[in-house]
Amino acid sequence: MEQHKLSKGHLLDDKGRLIESGYHTSLIKTYDRHLVKNKGLRLKEWDYYYVGNKDYGVALTVADNGYMWLLSATLLDFNTKSEISKSKMRWLPFRRLHMPASSKTGDVIVKKAKWSISIKHENDHRHIEAYIPNFKNKEPLIIDMYLDEMISDSMVIATPFEKPTKFYYNQKINVLRSTGSISLGREVFDFNDCYGVLDWGRGSWTYHNTWYWASLSGTMDSHKIGFNLGYGFGDTSKASENMLFFDDKTYKLDDVIFDIPKTNDTYDYLKPWKFSSKDKKIHLDFKPILDRNSYTNAIILKSDQHQVFGYFSGYFEIENKKIEIKDMIGFAERVENKW
Repeated sequence: MEQHKLSKGHLLDDKGRLIESGYHTSLIKTYDRHLVKNKGLRLKEWDYYYVGNKDYGVALTVADNGYMWLLSATLLDFNTKSEISKSKMRWLPFRRLHMPASSKTGDVIVKKAKWSISIKHENDHRHIEAYIPNFKNKEPLIIDMYLDEMISDSMVIATPFEKPTKFYYNQKINVLRSTGSISLGREVFDFNDCYGVLDWGRGSWTYHNTWYWASLSGTMDSHKIGFNLGYGFGDTSKASENMLFFDDKTYKLDDVIFDIPKTNDTYDYLKPWKFSSKDKKIHLDFKPILDRNSYTNAIILKSDQHQVFGYFSGYFEIENKKIEIKDMIGFAERVENKW
């Protein structure tokens, strides 16, 4: 697959169409929501963070999805194979969350219905503070952590959809290292030296989409390792969004196949998955621990989400060498939305 690397410049023209589609390792295109067509209902803007270790993890979402805003927090326990998720949603925000036009600058500060989420750039760190009321047994979930970028590159992709004014501009920043803690009542979770990812998304979407995404961030044998694998986020004929990060080098990958097991034509998400590529250079096994799933069916809005956490093992064949991983924790998901 020939992969087109983006050049510096504006993301959209004055008609709201992508000027150029392809990939990069930094947020090289300038995003301006004022150029987006039908932005009142179709524009989707979100910041999603996941940070964790082999024992537990936390996920936090702030999303302005056109006709609804969403705040979400999840605490995952991989030893007990359990999770607690709380969400707050309201209709018709019309950009009231003021999401930044770049991941590099601008803060996300939201206070809604006793929820408080603050994501600020402070002295080259990302500082996340959150207060989620009534998370468990009427106790709040309190997050206070800093995230540091351990590698200079990230996955950036600009993709069109079939309709010319529909597009997706996305950055995944892997291998974020955390310091800080999370408390739930008297229980305190140490988040020093945990690893995670930022999923920064801005786009004008078509109504019905199904996407696949897998992500891993961490260290093994003193090496920094992260990857981003996926498809379904628009037309990726100009470039895949698949990248491997190893120490301080970035490797662009070919198309990837998610082999999710089925039982009687129904996805069986907790059985082992396999990942491969068309060029035969990716060989990964995925052993699920738990399925963080949610299902919403509210007339015009339908969402069937399965974000599965588990252990990745296998290897990437890159430049005549093998980069191996064994029992590293990450996640893989399949999401179908009508939104």
